[in-house]
Amino acid sequence: MIEQYMESDESLVRVEGLNVSFGRQDVLRNINIAIPAGQTLVLLGESGCGKTVLMKSMIGLIRPTRGQVFFDDRDIHRLNDRDLSRLRLRFGFVFQNAALFDSMTIGQNVAFPLVQHGDFSSEEVHEMVLSRLSEVGLPDSVVFKKPAELSGGMRKRVGLARALIMNPELIMYDEPTTGLDPIMSDVINELILRTRRRNPVTSVIVTHDMTSAKKIPDRVVMLMPLARLQPDEEQIIFDGSVDDLLACRDRRVQQFINGEAGERLMELRANGS
Repeated sequence: MIEQYMESDESLVRVEGLNVSFGRQDVLRNINIAIPAGQTLVLLGESGCGKTVLMKSMIGLIRPTRGQVFFDDRDIHRLNDRDLSRLRLRFGFVFQNAALFDSMTIGQNVAFPLVQHGDFSSEEVHEMVLSRLSEVGLPDSVVFKKPAELSGGMRKRVGLARALIMNPELIMYDEPTTGLDPIMSDVINELILRTRRRNPVTSVIVTHDMTSAKKIPDRVVMLMPLARLQPDEEQIIFDGSVDDLLACRDRRVQQFINGEAGERLMELRANGS
């Protein structure tokens, strides 16, 4: 299965030999991933393993120290600012804390990409906003509310509605269920699944949430922090289906998916943490 992903000629996103360092701190090392169009991929791993850095590198928000990232066969880090801005109109991004503009109404938040980059009448914008809010299970009455008037789960859904408003080909989700109770977390998971069914979209989800990791993806990629690896070890320690993940015999994978702290606790004690 991993070989099939890597060799696919239909990849929407390709990451080749990606390295990212911040000063002397290496975060990503020799990452190679090919994501076929329409696939839902979960990036899994403990804090500090580079999941969010990898995701942001995929859409040009972080420039690699070495290596290449291709979107639709275009090396995004070789594009000029104007072309990269145009390309990003094909992306949607759901931020961990929704990242809504506090001074704007919900309607204005969802409409923001349309106003900035579209050429629509106010009536068209209003209808598109209501349609997207309806898709994520929010009533028309929230349009005139401010973000502070909504619950955390509702704000997350507004963030998803905004990400969908430009009909993106690729949606990135950064910890979409963080801070939510189990019921609301499952609502977000169901909305991600519904989005995939309704729209021909490719999705990349960064998460620690094993419930999400078991329910949402076609494919799971698991990273390890470089600090816990030898120089010759691969940073991607798993790449495959959910069934393969659950059956994986790699001790590090099993400890993560089962939430077992034993060996890691001993490591922390040995390091004086």
